[in-house]
Amino acid sequence: MDMTAIITRHQPLSDSTDSLLRFAMRVDATLTGVLGLGIATMADPLGRLTGLTSAQGYLAGAAFVLCGLVVYALAAAPDLRRVGTGMALFNGVGTVGFLAVAEAGVLPLTTFGVISVLAAAVYTATFAVLQYLGVRRLA
Repeated sequence: MDMTAIITRHQPLSDSTDSLLRFAMRVDATLTGVLGLGIATMADPLGRLTGLTSAQGYLAGAAFVLCGLVVYALAAAPDLRRVGTGMALFNGVGTVGFLAVAEAGVLPLTTFGVISVLAAAVYTATFAVLQYLGVRRLA
């Protein structure tokens, strides 16, 4: 009786060292996409509350949805170090951008609008830190 063994190398999609980074990216992607849908759906009433136009709300919502889809796809990358570093930097730059918008007064934001932009800065800063920690864990 001839027995032949087939040995295949099974490579898991993730391992314990990248689980924090993948999780942080997937949660970021999901929340960003859901937030984008909410913003686009509620663009008119949010515009009145924030000081932005409905068109700006629709564009922001669509951008958030697109961003969420891209980040979710990137979270499945086999080599996560570069992707995670890029995401941490992207969220860090987003944080600075939100703070600059709130401080510079380049948009006709109401008090609620400024608070919303500052909340977005806290959101992006939180995920920048989580993704940075996830990348550090890969080392």
